[in-house]
Amino acid sequence: MREEKSYSAKSGFLMVFIVLALLVIGIGGLLMVRNPFFVIFIPLIIACIPGFTIVNPNETSVLVLFGAYKGTILTNGFFWVNPFMVKKKVSLRARNLDSDPIKVNDKIGNPIMIGVVLVWRVRDTYKATFDVDNFEHFVNIQSEAAIRHMAGSYPYDNFEDEQAEITLRSGGNNVSELLESELTDRLAIAGIEVMEARINYLAYASEIAGAMLRRQQATAVVAARFKIVEGAVSMVDMALDQLAQKNIVDLDEDKKATMVSNLMVVLCSDKDVTPVVNTGTLYQ
Repeated sequence: MREEKSYSAKSGFLMVFIVLALLVIGIGGLLMVRNPFFVIFIPLIIACIPGFTIVNPNETSVLVLFGAYKGTILTNGFFWVNPFMVKKKVSLRARNLDSDPIKVNDKIGNPIMIGVVLVWRVRDTYKATFDVDNFEHFVNIQSEAAIRHMAGSYPYDNFEDEQAEITLRSGGNNVSELLESELTDRLAIAGIEVMEARINYLAYASEIAGAMLRRQQATAVVAARFKIVEGAVSMVDMALDQLAQKNIVDLDEDKKATMVSNLMVVLCSDKDVTPVVNTGTLYQ
C-alpha cells in the first residue's frame, strides 16, 4: 500500500521572474528583430501559467501526473509545478462532526437516541485522496456505524443489567475512549486521525421514554422509602430504650406493640398526622 510522500516544488517567485523574462524576450524579439521565431515564446508562457499554485497554512496540494501520484506539497507558500499535473487541495485543519441523534438499540434491546461530537483531521493525504472515494462522506458513514456498534455493546443504564460495569449513561471517559478507539480503527483506511469523540446526546426513544421515566421515579421512591423506614426503626428502638432506662412508664408487650405501630405510622407517613388526644386510660 502506497503512502504519502513529500514533493519539493520549485519556487513560484523564481518562475514568475523566468516567465516575465520570456515575455520580454518574446515581445522584444517580435518588435525589434521582427523574427517570427519569437512567437514560440507566447504559447510557452501560456503553458507555464497553470503550473503556479498557492498552498495556505494547514493545507496541502496533492499532485498527479497522467494518473501517477507524484507527491504532496506539505509546506505552505507560492510554488510552481509541472503544468500538466493535476493539483488537488486537501485541508489539514481540525474539523467537527456534530452528528444528529440516531435511534439504535442498546445491549438489552431498549431503543435509545444517541449522538456524538467528533473532532478529526486528515493525517495521510494519499489515503484520504485515493483509498476512499470521498473521505468526508466516509467519515460520516463510519461514524454512524461506530455509534451503532458501541450502543449495541453496552446497556443504557444498569437498571436491568446490574452486573454491567460500563453503561452509556455513566461510562463517561471509558465510553469516550472506546468510541475513539473504534473510530480510529475504522477511519485509518482513509488516513484520518481521530482527535476526540464524545457522546453529546443520550436519551430513551420517545416510545419508551414515559415508561422509563416512571420506572426511574419508582426506583427513587423505593430508595427514599427504604431510608425513611430505616430511620423510623432506629427512632422507635431508641424511644423504647430510653423509656426503659429512665423508668418513665412500664409497658407490657401489647402496649409496646401499640406504641411501635403508632410511631411507625407517624414517622413513615407521607402526610401530616392528625393526633387524637386520649383523656381516659391507656386502654380506651
